[in-house]
Amino acid sequence: MKRKILKVEKFLNEMETIVPWQSLLNVIRPFYKKSGGRPPHDLELMLRIHFLQLWHNLSDPATEEAIYDRDSFKSFLKLDCFTGRIPDESSICRFRHLLESHNLSKSILAIINNYLNSKGLVLKTGTVVDATLLPAPTSKKNASKSRDKEMTSTKKNNKWYFGAKGHIGIQAEGKPIIHSTEFTTAKTADIKVLDKLYHGQERAVFGDSAYNKNSDKKAARKYCIYYGISDRGRRNHPLSSSQKKRNRKHSSIRPKVEHPFRVIKCLWGHTKLRYKGLKKNESQFTTLCALSNLYFCRKDLIFMA
Repeated sequence: MKRKILKVEKFLNEMETIVPWQSLLNVIRPFYKKSGGRPPHDLELMLRIHFLQLWHNLSDPATEEAIYDRDSFKSFLKLDCFTGRIPDESSICRFRHLLESHNLSKSILAIINNYLNSKGLVLKTGTVVDATLLPAPTSKKNASKSRDKEMTSTKKNNKWYFGAKGHIGIQAEGKPIIHSTEFTTAKTADIKVLDKLYHGQERAVFGDSAYNKNSDKKAARKYCIYYGISDRGRRNHPLSSSQKKRNRKHSSIRPKVEHPFRVIKCLWGHTKLRYKGLKKNESQFTTLCALSNLYFCRKDLIFMA
């Protein structure tokens, strides 16, 4: 009987082909050690489980149950429930903590970008910057009777948000590849982390009016960098016709930075923060950015394979 190929199977088959597994394993292996007790699970198996967890926005217990339940997951993990030893939720949690404690998410992003650069998909002529709000739970029904102390509140469009903010810098040409990330509390102004979103070789910078600052504009001109930041109107000082025309010109470039957010938040479902504290959520956000780079380049990488 002819069997229908599911979308999730097609996606996982693509990721199986294009993820630089060996390079990622080499950077994690020095930290993946265990003394005493049962032998640890295979490193590649744990990394594949971690990626599955991010692609489907699953908790640690839900990830363990999904491995038992879904044939597509077992096929991607190359597992046999009858003969293989499936990691439990504690093992999945410990591996995630390992990546967090050694800040390996930054290394994962760097390795994937180097891999894409070797395929000629990275262009460093320009950078587009933006940030997205990630809400955190506001409930105080817990042991401490308080909200997450590392999260803060901010107001946007006359609405209050409690949580954190993910900042990214992507290349202005070609695929929307993220080359730089930062993770801060929600109240941190976008412009405060602008310098950390550069890769250092750009000839142009684009962003919305949140990054508008005269001193930065003058500094960019000093280094012959085109400062494509939208102008902002102020009270009793509306935008001139030339400023409006300039903003319309930039509006065809700036929306490109929203594409990774669409994949991370809409396609993979990470619209809210799952963990407490900035460090855990930063590790998750950075790894998601690295995986989104592979997602946008998957067709080109498969064609080159």
